[in-house]
Amino acid sequence: MTIDLTTIWAFIIALGVFAYVVMDGFDLGIGILFPGFAVGEERDQAMNSIAPVWDGNETWLVLGGGGLFAAFPLAYAIILPATYPLVVAMLLGLVFRGVAFEFRWRDPGHRAFWDMAFSLGSLVAGLAQGMVLGAILQGIKVANRAYAGSWWDWLTPYTLLTGLGVVAGYALLGSTWLVWKTEGSAQGHAYRLARRALVATLVLLVAVSLYTPMLGERYWQRWFAMPGVLFAAQVPLLTAIIAALLWRGLAKRWEAAPFLLALGLFLLGMAGLGVSMWPDVVPGQVTIWQAAAPHRSQVFMLVGVALTLPLIIGYTGWSYWVFRGKVGSEGYH
Repeated sequence: MTIDLTTIWAFIIALGVFAYVVMDGFDLGIGILFPGFAVGEERDQAMNSIAPVWDGNETWLVLGGGGLFAAFPLAYAIILPATYPLVVAMLLGLVFRGVAFEFRWRDPGHRAFWDMAFSLGSLVAGLAQGMVLGAILQGIKVANRAYAGSWWDWLTPYTLLTGLGVVAGYALLGSTWLVWKTEGSAQGHAYRLARRALVATLVLLVAVSLYTPMLGERYWQRWFAMPGVLFAAQVPLLTAIIAALLWRGLAKRWEAAPFLLALGLFLLGMAGLGVSMWPDVVPGQVTIWQAAAPHRSQVFMLVGVALTLPLIIGYTGWSYWVFRGKVGSEGYH
């Protein structure tokens, strides 16, 4: 039996992207919601809840981006030029956010400025990531195996919609994380923000879901043509069920379950993305097999991933286990 390394690498990249979205997504969401928390104990609890893990979460961005470059170099060479402004904006947002995170504790005289930089950097990074996704889905012009579009092709109503959808989703992850990890007034505030973020996420998710099939016949066929519709229809059905459970959980003041249910919504979003794109990596232009690196390169890299990925997963799981429990204004207890 022949092992299709290209498909394996596609799932490795998908794993890296999903892990980054859900892990860095909740701390980006906390930054997006940060101005809504009271200055003092509420903001300190929010920051302390992610202090031990936020930088480790970004390891998955390296795996996703670096893996795309190594395993699918043609896709990398097409997608990156098509989204340069968004990628630069995302990286600058992550830089400002990281600097602000450290300096707000060490420069209390300018804490208001660093709080603003933390929030703005998180918002820009989240919006840019969502717009990159939209730019890929709406289609990229390709000629002679290279990007053939203009500098501003990424800026459309659809990409703005997907950008706002990711921002709302990150806010949902961040608020449900704070429901789980904080206590007192910060937790009560997080419950209220989580309900609003859930409504915004669902409205934007429905809008993107209705807009996407209108982008091209290929999306319409994948979602509504038989027999694929029998599988594709399960994604919105499960999304509705999980959203209803999440709303009930927030009303009943569940603590850990809302965050896990929010992760479920993102997992279903990833499944929906797979329905729309598979097996293309640049929709309608390049498949994963056309974009793949040579077989020997895939084998060589797979050995490295087989050695390092369990270490990354193990370290990540251990760090979350060590810093389990509730957090106060002074840290975990």
